[in-house]
Amino acid sequence: MPGPTTFFANQKRRKVAFVIFLTAAFLFRLWFGLCSQFQDSDVKQIYLLGLKYYTTGAWPYFGPDVVWGEIQIPGALQGLLVGGPFFLLPLPEAPYVLLNALSFASLSLFAWYCCKRLPELPKWLVWVWLFTAPWVLDLSTTIYNPSYLLTGSIFFFVGLFEVLPFTRREILPHTLAFGMMGFGLLWSMQLHMSWILLIPYFLSAIYFQIRRRQSIWSNLICFLVGAVVPGSLLIPTYLKYGLSEGSGGTASTLMFNVDNLSAFPGILVRSLSFASFEVPRLLGPHTPQRIAFLREEIWLSPFVVFLFVVGTAQVIALVIFWFMRNKHNDWKAIKYLTLVNICLTFISFLFSIKPPQSNHLYITLPIPMIYGMYCWSQILAKRQWQLFAKVVLACGVIFHVGLALHNRSRISLYPERQVIKAAIELRDYRLLGERRPNTRY
Repeated sequence: MPGPTTFFANQKRRKVAFVIFLTAAFLFRLWFGLCSQFQDSDVKQIYLLGLKYYTTGAWPYFGPDVVWGEIQIPGALQGLLVGGPFFLLPLPEAPYVLLNALSFASLSLFAWYCCKRLPELPKWLVWVWLFTAPWVLDLSTTIYNPSYLLTGSIFFFVGLFEVLPFTRREILPHTLAFGMMGFGLLWSMQLHMSWILLIPYFLSAIYFQIRRRQSIWSNLICFLVGAVVPGSLLIPTYLKYGLSEGSGGTASTLMFNVDNLSAFPGILVRSLSFASFEVPRLLGPHTPQRIAFLREEIWLSPFVVFLFVVGTAQVIALVIFWFMRNKHNDWKAIKYLTLVNICLTFISFLFSIKPPQSNHLYITLPIPMIYGMYCWSQILAKRQWQLFAKVVLACGVIFHVGLALHNRSRISLYPERQVIKAAIELRDYRLLGERRPNTRY
């Protein structure tokens, strides 16, 4: 039997190993983000928002474009998140450091929370999967407005899980949970129109508080306290432009869209893909680009084929698991919440001018991700499945390394780094490009 000295030595080694893992994970995610897409017009426009704020000093009253500059989300949050880091580190990479710090911290919170809910899951799997899952890694490390949603989304849904009576595990106090929901909602409101998907969940949280005759007023105050930090960045916009013009025309995005009546199967697959290894979209937007990628990086082909098969099987398994029993008492609540989320998303897009795309659903990622954790907990108690999971995660890291090396010299910021550096030094964002016509900022 090991003595106290051995026990504490082992504990210390675990802590050191965990710190090394976290450091390596953060640096890997930062490096991947720096090598990711920058040449896309939407990505570059988000970068220009912050660069304009830094080089001109003009307050960013409005954020991302919704429809090519004609509609713009109100609030200064996006401009400050991208432009603020330049004041501390006037280098092209500065916004990436802040973004990755935010996404890394929020993912750490989510990993800790998932381990608390599902202590039987191997901790190494939860942490590694959440840091390297394709959708999480690709869409939370590069400068693009949905990338910033992850922080607000995790805060909101972790709070929601601890507020709804059928998912609550007493991991967080009600007051803190409501504060997190307020922060997540007002944070997301200034980044992407998909924040509307959070409203039904907030209303349901209030409804269940009232129904259970709990202290609704103290919880609402905590919600408002959490909301005031990001929400205060909306005030200058509405003071200057008023409520109507200050909305940036976002109200016009709400209209009945009959074309989205057939969108349910696509929403189902896209939602479950967040919790699986979706490979094709990372290789390019269309089949010809994906084939070209594989021809150029032929050594990655075995990993791509293997992970594509795994990802497809994961989505199918996530559907099958929904109909199976699970040992957790709250399994029924989690699986029906996942179904409700897909149905609410479908109903919401019946009133959207755009067809549903994966980045429009990204704000709900914590729901399918935690649903996937419950599903995998059924099989990961067996050693052979743990070994298979290690192989999948290792292949995923190798694939992402190859993808980053491929993208760095082609579509990342580095082909234009000297131009960006000159724009920063000369305080002239126009050296990189112009904001879209008709934008309010």
